[in-house]
Amino acid sequence: MRQLLSGSALLLVTPADLGISLDVDETGDTYEENAALKAIAFARASRLPSLADDSGLEVDALAGAPGVRSARYAGTRSDKDNVDLLLKNLQATPEPERTARFICVVALALPSGEIQYARGQCEGKIETERRGDGGFGYDPVFLPEGRTLTMAQLPPEEKNGLSHRGRALRNSLPIIERLLKN
Repeated sequence: MRQLLSGSALLLVTPADLGISLDVDETGDTYEENAALKAIAFARASRLPSLADDSGLEVDALAGAPGVRSARYAGTRSDKDNVDLLLKNLQATPEPERTARFICVVALALPSGEIQYARGQCEGKIETERRGDGGFGYDPVFLPEGRTLTMAQLPPEEKNGLSHRGRALRNSLPIIERLLKN
């Protein structure tokens, strides 16, 4: 978030900067619920406005799976296991039907309890094999729409410009500025 919002006038501090260590369970059924759980927990602990996000990969041929459970798709939090299962589940799916999108929801929680959301997405498709060493999660198999390089092959500044997280954070800036003025 710090890198993505570096051009803004916001002074960002992390929970670690404040000596706060929380492990918030993502028990929600939506990206909004999970982002809110984290943002509210950190706003209460810090007594500061807090940003948190939740994201996932939605594959059309899999009826939106892995979705909100993307980080635990294979039953573990292993990127390798999750990608292996995704590729296995799409093995018989022809290329035109491998459409997918990354979704990110950012929640901004104020200590007063007010919460606002911003959303971003990046359309693309799932490749048949991994390409690239950058990024994390599903990046090596996600080919953004109109690109020839997977998310894992893109330079960080280019990835940040088109990623779901970058878009959600940029969409959150007007909300943040409005809420912080009040």
